[in-house]
Amino acid sequence: MKLPPLLVYSVLRLLAFLVPLAVMWFFFPIMRELWWLTAIFAALIGMSISILFLRGPLSGASSEIYERRETRTAPGRQNTAAQDADAEDTALDSVADEDRPPREN
Repeated sequence: MKLPPLLVYSVLRLLAFLVPLAVMWFFFPIMRELWWLTAIFAALIGMSISILFLRGPLSGASSEIYERRETRTAPGRQNTAAQDADAEDTALDSVADEDRPPREN
């Protein structure tokens, strides 16, 4: 069974934050007193790890989100914004045609 890429990426991001947090919390006693500084450092380390090593899972998660969105907005099915734009274009075209004087040849 293959896990969804979005789940894999989310778990890896959480681990990239929680592992440095636990290491600093248990091995550096001063970090227990300055818990807010520990959280900031863990977030920065987690972000760095994510940028450096999680490019593959991020790309998989992004492509899955893109594919899901594309299947929702299939070519035969227009979204609401496109339908509104078409209705506005039709209305503007009909008003423009009514305002034009007839052509004389």
